[in-house]
Amino acid sequence: MLGVALFVLSSTTVQLWAQGSLEDYERSKNLRGRFRNKVVMAEIEPNWEPNNQRFWYRHSLPGKKWKFMLVNVNKPQPYPAFDHNDLAEKLSQATGNKVDAKKLPIERLDFTDQENIIQFYIEQQTWAVDINNGNLHQITSETNVRRSEQLENTLRSTQHTGKETYITFHNETEAMVQLLWVDHNGHQRCYASIPINQEHQQHTFVGHIWLLMDSKKRHFGIYEAQSHNTLVVVSGEPLETNPISTNNQATQTETILSPNGNWLAWIRQKNIWIRDENGKAFQLSYDGNQDHSYSQDSIHWSPDSKKLVAIRKRNAEEHLVHTIESSPNDQIQPKLHTFNYLKPGDHIEYQQPRLFDIRSTKNIPIASELFPNPWSITHLRWAEDSSEFFFLYNQRGHQTQRIIAINANSGKSKSVVEEKSNTFIDYSQKTYLNWINGGHELIWMSESNGWNHLYLYDVRKKQLKNQITDGRWVVRKVEYVDEKKRQIFFQASGIYPKQDPYYLHSCRVNLDGSNLVFLTEGNGTHTIQWAPDRKFFVDTWSRVDQAPIHELRRARDGELVCKLATANWNELIQSGWQIPQRFHAKGRDGETNIYGIIWRPTNFDQAQKYPVIENIYAGPHGAFVPKSFNEYYDQQEIAELGFIVVQIDGMGTNWRSKKYHNFCWKNLKDAGFPDRIAWLRAAAIEHHEMNLNQVGIYGGSAGGQNALSGLLHHNEFYKVGVADCGCHDNRMDKIWWNEAWMGWPISSHYEDNSNVTHAKKLLGKLLLIVGELDRNVDPASTMQVVNALIEADKDFDLLIIPGAGHGSAGTSYGKRRQKDFFVRHLLHKEPRWSKQ
Repeated sequence: MLGVALFVLSSTTVQLWAQGSLEDYERSKNLRGRFRNKVVMAEIEPNWEPNNQRFWYRHSLPGKKWKFMLVNVNKPQPYPAFDHNDLAEKLSQATGNKVDAKKLPIERLDFTDQENIIQFYIEQQTWAVDINNGNLHQITSETNVRRSEQLENTLRSTQHTGKETYITFHNETEAMVQLLWVDHNGHQRCYASIPINQEHQQHTFVGHIWLLMDSKKRHFGIYEAQSHNTLVVVSGEPLETNPISTNNQATQTETILSPNGNWLAWIRQKNIWIRDENGKAFQLSYDGNQDHSYSQDSIHWSPDSKKLVAIRKRNAEEHLVHTIESSPNDQIQPKLHTFNYLKPGDHIEYQQPRLFDIRSTKNIPIASELFPNPWSITHLRWAEDSSEFFFLYNQRGHQTQRIIAINANSGKSKSVVEEKSNTFIDYSQKTYLNWINGGHELIWMSESNGWNHLYLYDVRKKQLKNQITDGRWVVRKVEYVDEKKRQIFFQASGIYPKQDPYYLHSCRVNLDGSNLVFLTEGNGTHTIQWAPDRKFFVDTWSRVDQAPIHELRRARDGELVCKLATANWNELIQSGWQIPQRFHAKGRDGETNIYGIIWRPTNFDQAQKYPVIENIYAGPHGAFVPKSFNEYYDQQEIAELGFIVVQIDGMGTNWRSKKYHNFCWKNLKDAGFPDRIAWLRAAAIEHHEMNLNQVGIYGGSAGGQNALSGLLHHNEFYKVGVADCGCHDNRMDKIWWNEAWMGWPISSHYEDNSNVTHAKKLLGKLLLIVGELDRNVDPASTMQVVNALIEADKDFDLLIIPGAGHGSAGTSYGKRRQKDFFVRHLLHKEPRWSKQ
């Protein structure tokens, strides 16, 4: 009887069915395409009229159909922009072509000066409809024709964005013509290549600048988009000389002009030179050399043009990393690739500000006791009255940050803001400073009270004025500062205690900390689109288990004006899509909620037991569990083979309290594993289909380090792991990321956190994957693990992918090998078996 009882007990923990077949692999590979475009009305694009009282949007319908809707901010619900059936019938009569009322070929709508008249466009023809009585008429206006000889030859950036419009370009030259948009920063972006004797219609906005040039980068000129239809004919020869830019900021690469226009500064042989108003040139600095130099972008004139400050930099050490491309495409022999790549502990660029009086040409010594060991000196700016200048000092080790003021006459230094931490300051994710009120006040972001919040400083008094936000939640991003109303609009997480603390919400608060308003409320993560006057906004919110909902809300108090639309996911569900499941459970302390997601295969059978695989990425710079809706998640591809896949954010990841984040400090091997395991055990109690006797883990980059760490330090729980391009020893990885969490100087904790150090502890099945040309994480990091495993006489699998870079497990071959590894060692089946 005892033997029978034991058999019954053990048989409940194994799979009673077979998966990992060729059919499962094919289904897994095709999931993305199977689910694509199966959600209707997932997005909304409001198009506001000039007075901000109405907007229109295109409402998508099932069957690739649509309708046009109007919204009036004073009405409780959207309504059709016009009678679609009547308009379709009238357009059919007017054009002689059958028009489908649910597929009106309208490119866009435009509001007019008459509230009841809306213009729209079909194939470059302009129509107007009276939305009250349905009257339709075509607006006939001659198309404005411009030839390239008539175009401007002064290149400039786009200065403003008006309403939508279209331009038609016709190429009458004897070569291909390139069409480039010149954006607001003067950057050029190619949008089209127009063949000989061909036309191209370009959607754009009034005021946008378009550049035409040939394949040799010779320019035909520029055209600024107008509200009326325009045909631009490109003909003749390009200009002999390229257009000249009037944008000083974009082109002033040789000299920097003083504010009063009397002085020019530039760099010659690593030093600063000045030319005065009479054209006389003289050398200002003499301490620039091959190892210590000034750069053009570090020069900052005082507003009164009497002084100049620049950053003198001592070069960082050179740390060369070499990789070998075994199988280059252009030769038989391997290639050596070498690049500079600083690692933790290396000598970094050393920055020091230098202050000069222009008339006397003297260097004014600066007291440097407040910035002795900079990781960086950034955000340099002058006071409006030229009495002092400021910069942000981040001390190496990232435990001290200061806003420092330097007296322009004496060179004395004083702290405006001082931030210290016993662990680390999350400078890469949470640095925010905004000078307002003419530079007399400063908005500063800090975790000094244990949560990421905003503070207001009095710059003149160099002291805290007041805390702006406060509470057991975090500011995620400052979206807009209204200086006139003294209000801040920002994104935050954790503001609703009963919601997932990672959900993004929009808020507003006064600079003095009063009148905090939560503008969004739905139980999900939110993105908003503002009306131009910022009195209303469209709020779109969703969760992984809820398709997007679109609402119009009032900016004054966040009150709902009307519901616009809810995305329709019926077709997605009918296609077999399994809704991801949100789950939370207590972490290692028995008090803190840990949040994650569960994915199941499309043919999920609740009566069966499934091995569980964790997709891990515990990088402290973020939180990584998806919060918004998506048709497809990569984790579904592995789940489809017969697994339950989970993703969890454990302690040590970002965007909770500082205490929660601090678990990563000098402790990356922790990776939140005690929280992850507690979460998985709680989930398995509630969901009996999860078989925790068969648990796998995989990840890439920091996730690769984490995946191997799971098999080294928690191999009683994790049995199978795939580690891709892992930063297995933090002394081998990029300097900024690792010193941010592991600190500086380098000491024994780096060695203790290394997977190389603990390789001898390996139990379970391990697949290491690495691309031979990885430039993000040194491939030697993986190979040093390989060496340690061999020295410890451990069995493991190694896949080196020739020619691949970072994330090579994401290649088609890498994906397949990863899947095979889990099927073979968790399902205990030979991968891609066939029933035939």
